Amino acid sequence: MIFVDGRRFSQGDGDLEALLEEPSLMSASESFKAKPERKITAVDSARTKCVYIFQREYATVNPRWVEMAGMDEATTCVGLVIRNRSDGMTSIAHLDSPKVVDSGLSQMLALVSDYSRDTELDVHMIGGFDDAAYKVYDDDESTERSNGYSLPLCSKIIKSLQISQRKFHMQTVCILGHNTRKDAAGHSCPIVRGFLVETLTGSIQPASFDRSSRCPDEIVRRLRVTVSSGDYRWHGKLLETYDTWNFRFQIAACSWHADWKHHAYSLLQLSDLDILSRCSTSPSAESPDFVENERRVFQYLIDHPDWTEIFPERKPREFMMTDDGEWIICGQCPKCYTRLRSC
Repeated sequence: MIFVDGRRFSQGDGDLEALLEEPSLMSASESFKAKPERKITAVDSARTKCVYIFQREYATVNPRWVEMAGMDEATTCVGLVIRNRSDGMTSIAHLDSPKVVDSGLSQMLALVSDYSRDTELDVHMIGGFDDAAYKVYDDDESTERSNGYSLPLCSKIIKSLQISQRKFHMQTVCILGHNTRKDAAGHSCPIVRGFLVETLTGSIQPASFDRSSRCPDEIVRRLRVTVSSGDYRWHGKLLETYDTWNFRFQIAACSWHADWKHHAYSLLQLSDLDILSRCSTSPSAESPDFVENERRVFQYLIDHPDWTEIFPERKPREFMMTDDGEWIICGQCPKCYTRLRSC
């Protein structure tokens, strides 16, 4: 169930529209957008023990070990933060489809809250914009695409929060119209694409991350987003990425068919504009490095057509942070030398 300013919120079928018109949430959205964007580097990430998530990933972090958690690169996707008021346990997710919302919420809540209905949970929704202008009709997804991508996703999130027996206190709802501006060419695009949340205080601000701070295992994690739809184990789920209790990244295995090598080669031959139109839900709103990152993933698939080379025996890739703040794959870190079997 949803609460706003401490009172139960209930508007039936008009939940999302009414929520966006709540004066306190409108004010919170404006205040959030007015904050300066924090630009995160690898040095910042190591110094603050920051956990970064990619699209379709989630992570639940303990404030005793992690100071910051964040994400960026969101256009039609939505970043969701759920934080337990009593102990500061914080879960963040980068949601990209209504199909992953229900299971994704269950994954997020598994460690951030017990099953008591009295647990007070603060919620922030950031991302998504008015993208209905990008109407691409398709026999399989005509309804979703005719409304854009952001609206169906935001509607599903609000509906799932509302029907839950948990107590969700909405703090920031910077989505859709509240997160839309026009670029120089007149195209709609998001105002805020990422955020950083402080686990001890729960404060949140706009943020962007450079490539060096999107770690560890950046290219493999990007690849999982590309190929996970073909792995039945991840249907309707968020990708497992982080081990909450051991403060280590645990990049769960994802498989792909060997034919991806040929498909990736074909995609590499396309122009930048064609890659944008084929691989993005909002071609005019993507960041400048979108195409470059897609090409890096395609090349990786060409170089590594056998997924078992990357995930032997379907085991996760595990990373621990060294004393100097560098993420190193388990087995290479001095802390792991005495426990290689467990790593």
